[in-house]
Amino acid sequence: MKTKNPASIKKIGMVSLGCPKNAVDTEYLLGDLVNTGYEITSHQEEADVLVVNTCGFIESAKKESVDAILEMAQLKTDGNCKKLIVTGCLSERYSDDLLKEIPEIDHIFGVGQYPRLKEVLRADHSASNGIASRNQMNGPAEYFEPFADRILTTPSYSAYLKISEGCSNKCAFCIIPKMRGNIRSQPLESLVTEARQLAEQGVKELNLISQDTTMYGLDLRMKNGLVRLLRSLVEVDGIEWIRLFYCYPTFIDSELIEFIAAESKVCSYIDVPLQHTHDEMLAKMKRQEREKKVRSMLDEIRSKIPGVALRTTFITGFPGETEAHFNHMLKFLKEIQFDHVGAFTYSHEEGTTAFEYSDDVPQTIKQERKDLLMNAQQEISLKKNQGKVGEVHPVLVEGADLEESYLVTGRMPTQAPEIDGQVIIEQSDVEPGQIVPMRIIAATDYDVVATKVEG
Repeated sequence: MKTKNPASIKKIGMVSLGCPKNAVDTEYLLGDLVNTGYEITSHQEEADVLVVNTCGFIESAKKESVDAILEMAQLKTDGNCKKLIVTGCLSERYSDDLLKEIPEIDHIFGVGQYPRLKEVLRADHSASNGIASRNQMNGPAEYFEPFADRILTTPSYSAYLKISEGCSNKCAFCIIPKMRGNIRSQPLESLVTEARQLAEQGVKELNLISQDTTMYGLDLRMKNGLVRLLRSLVEVDGIEWIRLFYCYPTFIDSELIEFIAAESKVCSYIDVPLQHTHDEMLAKMKRQEREKKVRSMLDEIRSKIPGVALRTTFITGFPGETEAHFNHMLKFLKEIQFDHVGAFTYSHEEGTTAFEYSDDVPQTIKQERKDLLMNAQQEISLKKNQGKVGEVHPVLVEGADLEESYLVTGRMPTQAPEIDGQVIIEQSDVEPGQIVPMRIIAATDYDVVATKVEG
């Protein structure tokens, strides 16, 4: 990387919270800072500047972000840190409140304003008045263009590729469109260039992310934009797996399904967040799809993509959800038999359409319903994993498990990083980043055990 040395090299420590989309923003930002001449340190107590890239999606994420800011503020008070900078979704929503309540914050930026951070670092701000610096530096949110240099925070063989920013859907429970604006798709050529750069660095697995992946290219007036993008990405040498996240169900069509079925590099894996299944709840959530169409779409996926893994998410306790509404969703889950499921209790978020609704489901009931969903899914997952015993699948080796260092783990194409189960590998003579055929020999609720197929 070229070094454009500022007046004095500063060490920068970064805390990145939230979803993979936020992580990609952090990776671009780190690359830009290093390319500008700054040193990144993983030892926060050594940092001259601390940056917290926050999440503000739901209440638990907001609390985690505030806790992280307070922890870094303590390092500024007691340690080496001279400047504390806050970025991301929480600062987009609550910048004035944060500056008022946490005076240790020197500068605050909303989403899409990351390139301005180096402007602040270059400037000689004698005063650390966060409100003044915010007024000087923060204008309307800018689209965050990728930088040529990107520092991966994921393992070297796997990366997220953010194909668009923002969202044009108006789901009643979601604050994202107000924080990040309407969808802005990255140009196809730019994404292919980025994919090539990642492949040259050793990346084998690309996980495509956005707020609504299936809407890619709509704002660029591209017909069948996601399929066109996939058609280009599969031609990138070195990329072996491409996986789709956040596929809004309304826009999953036959052309996309058939392309996934025909193309070996595209994993037989579709993440399709449904949020609910009862038509009354879907209407109140301002979702475009209804149960009949969802069932038809899921049937088509399974009929055309043998062995496909389907992942979804549900929300329990949305305003107005009755016992009957919930039981309908639970019955749907048991009938459809998803491979992977995530469930969230409804979070009453200021600024969303649903905030005007009465939050009439007690938190205890929300949690009980979530637990019932996940207990049912646990049984489904165990049964599906047991059905794989004896089968041979390609496995991407990840290396020693982060929590149990004596275990070597990996993932099948039907398992996404961080959110799905893993493959526990019996051998130790495999290297991270290898894709190796393995036979499944045992199963647990969410993981499987496998051994390498010799020869």
